[in-house]
Amino acid sequence: MTYVGRSEKIGLWEAVSIGIGGMIGGGIFAVLGLAAEYAGYGTPFAFLLAGFAALLTSYSYARFSVAIPSEGGTVEFIAAAFRNGLFVGAVNLLLLLSYVVMLSLYAHAFGAYFAALFGWGFWPAGQIFATAILLAFAWLNLRGARTVGNAEDIIVATKLAILLLFVVVGLHGVRWGKFTVLSTDWTSIVAGGFLIFLAYEGFELIANTARDIENPLDNIPRAYYISVIAVIIVYVLVAVVALGHLEPHALVEAKDYALAVAAEPFLGRAGFVLIALAALLSTASAINATLYGSARIAYSLAKDGVIPDVRVMNWGESAEGLFIVTLLSIVMVNTINLSGISLLGSAGFLFIFGLVNLGAWIMHRKIRANPTITATATLFSFAALATLLYKVSVSHPGTVTLFFMVFASAFVLEAVYRSVRRRTVHLRFWRE
Repeated sequence: MTYVGRSEKIGLWEAVSIGIGGMIGGGIFAVLGLAAEYAGYGTPFAFLLAGFAALLTSYSYARFSVAIPSEGGTVEFIAAAFRNGLFVGAVNLLLLLSYVVMLSLYAHAFGAYFAALFGWGFWPAGQIFATAILLAFAWLNLRGARTVGNAEDIIVATKLAILLLFVVVGLHGVRWGKFTVLSTDWTSIVAGGFLIFLAYEGFELIANTARDIENPLDNIPRAYYISVIAVIIVYVLVAVVALGHLEPHALVEAKDYALAVAAEPFLGRAGFVLIALAALLSTASAINATLYGSARIAYSLAKDGVIPDVRVMNWGESAEGLFIVTLLSIVMVNTINLSGISLLGSAGFLFIFGLVNLGAWIMHRKIRANPTITATATLFSFAALATLLYKVSVSHPGTVTLFFMVFASAFVLEAVYRSVRRRTVHLRFWRE
């Protein structure tokens, strides 16, 4: 996506492109095998369920974006609903950590596909390439991310074209009988859907450009709904094609690069290479865009007193945020496996989106939202979070423990920092 200045206006389809580009970043390339591990032949239903959760939440974001157009997006919406204080500061810190998780996921996928493409199957290869791509884009962001950002519209179009080729060619020859009887129980399908929910993270980026969208009353809601529905269709069809040609265990065995393996039965080795190249392109652009945005979120939180305001040499106002985010991402991608990263990301965003939905319900009169829809979205988000944590706790209790440690650390770190520095959080929305 192109980074748009405030003086420029963008239309409906540019806003839709931002939403689609944010969602189809690197998630689908990383989590297809993970979804198959939990949901089996129910994977298309898992993607559909996760998409429904995203669609419900997009309504709350649409109402907030129209009523409170701000570059702060999620940060400002939570502040508006819950006011300033320890809770808001901790949640915003958790949001930053969730973006770090997304960076780790993208870097993990990049490293896995790069290693698979060149046949480097030895253990450290993926981690080495994942670390290298994070460092490379951190350096590019220091040099000026706009140079790379200007190419992202082309990247979005390219990866969509490749995924559509995968779907169109792959639908021919799908063995539809596989989906008539599901051997996986529905609780596993539900858990699988919510575990890969982070594949839909990214539609909220539309909120950060709300001030720049033409005819915002009409175009902002349309941009959310069109982008989420379009991505649901793409993901479901990709899952149908993949499971229609391969058994779930084949996708699970190639978990880190499952989509490339799924292309081989009908596109041959060329299909493997094409999908792998699309994954590299897609995850690289997602890393660049997420580093760009999360570094500025870190800088914003530092200005507002949520995290320490530390200047790094003279490399620009958001350099300190870039260093913090990059370092945390490198640590995470080298210490946590794909399942753990996915759980942390999905659970983190389900919690944050649940709060946005709750905030929309609290402020439904001010933002002119339907209280029934926002209440339903709130209950669905938190029920999804509870279901995910419960199901994963049975098979991977350590991963769930890790989530609660990260969750608690956000509140502890915020409380300690505010106590030591005696600072109060003042988000800009309340100063305007």
